[in-house]
Amino acid sequence: MDEVVKKVAALGLPGVILVVTMAVTGLTGAAAITAALAALGGPFGMLGGITVLGITGLIADALAKYGIDGVLTGVYLERRHNETPEKLIKEINGLPISNDLKRKLREVVGGITY
Repeated sequence: MDEVVKKVAALGLPGVILVVTMAVTGLTGAAAITAALAALGGPFGMLGGITVLGITGLIADALAKYGIDGVLTGVYLERRHNETPEKLIKEINGLPISNDLKRKLREVVGGITY
């Protein structure tokens, strides 16, 4: 069951995002797909939109496999090599996550728990 949920999350989310974006365009058919991909891609156009959907699939797969705690911990473990703990802690404090997860991430980046 966990494998099925993981695959559905990885494959389904980009499709949902594309369909919602297509609906917002107010267009139909190929024009809706083109406009949606261009909107998702921003300054990078349709190719950027395809890339955004691909990255969304990878992120959804990681979240299904490791959970938000594992993904965020890994991201901040990596970022602490190139950024100051103070900057990362300020960013963590502004995230819309639980206080327990904020505390854990602050400990990961520098051992500071304020």
